[in-house]
Amino acid sequence: MTDKTFTWQKDADGIALITMDVPGETMNTLRDSFNDEVRALLAEIGADSEVKGVVLTSGKPDSFIAGADIGMLDACETAEDVEALSRSGHQTLAALSDLSVPVVAAIHGPCLGGGLEVALACDYRVCSNSDKTLIGLPEVQLGLLPGGGGTQRLPKLVGVAKALDMMLTGRQLRHRQAVKMGVVEEAVPLSVLVEVAKKWALKGKRKKITPKLSGAEKALELTSVGRKVIYDQALKQVEKKTHGNYPAPAKIIEAVKVGVEQGGQAGYDTEAQAFAELVMSPESECLRGLFFATTEMKKETGAEGVEPNPVHKAMVLGGGLMGGGIASVTGLKAKIPVRIKDINEEGLKNALAYSYKQVDRRVKKRQMTPAQRDQSMSLISTTTRYQGVKDADIVVEAVFEDLKLKHQMVKEIEAQCNEDTIFASNTSSLPIGQIAEAASRPDKVIGLHYFSPVEKMPLVEVIAHKGTSPETIATTVAFAKKQGKTPIVVQDGAGFYVNRILALYMNEAANLLLDGEPIEALDKALVKFGFPVGPITLLDEVGIDVGAKIAPILQQELGERFAAPQAFVKLLADDRKGKKNGKGFYQFNSKKKGAKPVDESVYPVLGVTPQARLSGEEIAERCAVQMLNEAVRCLEEGIIASPRDGDIGAIFGIGFPPFRGGPFRYIDALGADKLVAILQGYQERYGDRFAPADRLMTMAELGETFY
Repeated sequence: MTDKTFTWQKDADGIALITMDVPGETMNTLRDSFNDEVRALLAEIGADSEVKGVVLTSGKPDSFIAGADIGMLDACETAEDVEALSRSGHQTLAALSDLSVPVVAAIHGPCLGGGLEVALACDYRVCSNSDKTLIGLPEVQLGLLPGGGGTQRLPKLVGVAKALDMMLTGRQLRHRQAVKMGVVEEAVPLSVLVEVAKKWALKGKRKKITPKLSGAEKALELTSVGRKVIYDQALKQVEKKTHGNYPAPAKIIEAVKVGVEQGGQAGYDTEAQAFAELVMSPESECLRGLFFATTEMKKETGAEGVEPNPVHKAMVLGGGLMGGGIASVTGLKAKIPVRIKDINEEGLKNALAYSYKQVDRRVKKRQMTPAQRDQSMSLISTTTRYQGVKDADIVVEAVFEDLKLKHQMVKEIEAQCNEDTIFASNTSSLPIGQIAEAASRPDKVIGLHYFSPVEKMPLVEVIAHKGTSPETIATTVAFAKKQGKTPIVVQDGAGFYVNRILALYMNEAANLLLDGEPIEALDKALVKFGFPVGPITLLDEVGIDVGAKIAPILQQELGERFAAPQAFVKLLADDRKGKKNGKGFYQFNSKKKGAKPVDESVYPVLGVTPQARLSGEEIAERCAVQMLNEAVRCLEEGIIASPRDGDIGAIFGIGFPPFRGGPFRYIDALGADKLVAILQGYQERYGDRFAPADRLMTMAELGETFY
């Protein structure tokens, strides 16, 4: 066995086949330590006069190159170290593209980030027509830009507008899209991939790359005035979306612009310098921390040393919006047969339609065939009685937030299913221990709290009560992962973790509204802070009635600081439930383009005359510190196991700004002492709901951090 990553051999036609296979790893990732090895190998190939072409392939069964090893960036101590890393990569890939014979990348599986940059340095690219093949430059999601020449080579290949779209969104192309866009020459079955790549290698060196451009695109891209429109438009869109919180997108646009307008060397220099600045930025450090945390969590079972039991069949109780969504991710994503039970046929019909709509959308986009759609849908069945459920390994209950009803569900499942069946409740606020009181097998009862819309929201809270067995936890965690979710295990308690920290944040926004701060000013301040939507918009989306139901449960279990302002009562008396009945804080039937206007008639209902008094910064701070303080309390009480879980829960569950790294990383950046001072300042003005958590006080005194 060789300890080399790159090996090559020559066939009878004079094609040198280079194989990349990182020893001991399941996927290929690029490291700076490979540069010398690659250059030596390319020098050998270049010196062999019998070589007519080169094909670059992977020795891994289902991965080309998944990107660069992010760990090597953390090892860099200065921006100069990072810049040297980028420039070294540039030189290696220049040596690849400068070979006098054609070079072809034969791509199967993920070809992402640095992996695509390697492929872009080749003359041609051929990929497999497998669903496993994904092509893209997702660096922006780590707060970075492509640092291996991607900002320079991609625009030449597909045009400026398409290259910017790929890099600014980080979206990944499937084989059809990649061919259509001109990123790859053709997509072929895996069985003939290398053979087809060899044929391309015998075609001769590509003289000039010309992007596939149509009408208006062509007109814009071929003149400097037209390209200026593209850069300006892209920057405008970026600022609208990021509110200046993420530095990477603007630097991507700049690197592309310099390369196209001032030529190669200036472009590569700009890319290397910008890459170095971004790696050293606090935003990228937080986003990379998030990447490492989620990667680490994928290896955990949720119960140390315990392996999950397999789930062969699942059941969902309730065909409403949540039930339909849970059944959908179980059947379509996890590929586990699932049966939905509801008391009426109408609910079941809606739940099936919910899933069908998603797969049919993929058929329309030509991402799957009608036969594949029908095969996926065959995994989802329905019933109004307990039929075909005896052998269900897990039952997810998604009925109304009513303890009596949930007790009834537990009893019915225990009577109808087998003794190993797990009963998982998708409750958003009721303690799981209280639900388990009705069970004869409480060790099989667990909470599985999804967020709406289920198919889009990545987080799920797995809630263990004191009697939940480790096997039940591990099996539920594995089930959630198969559904494509990021699960965090939290301990039992009202509101669990995510809704508990969200409740105080929302309450504070309501207090500000009742003090007269205008609705749009509140939402704008928190969006500028980095949340995807403001608190008032969120309340309209989730449902004002839902907020009203949760608030008393939290107050009863956790005390007076959770007392919700009287606003809810007044709003519900005026039949304002938000989006679900088209009547809330915003106008839902407005014909105006752009953001929905505020429904001004809500102010008299609340007895408020709106007048902006506070700055956006103070509004955001008042709401955010409530969330931070409560997150620390949850850690203090053992509701969450670690700051890492708390950060992931807040980012994936409620959209806490990812560039701030989550509540705990953000507290570290602020300093516990500064946060305590802010909280005490508000405590003096507004009362004890701002009293700092004990652990924060101790950390402030000792100068401690969470990480």
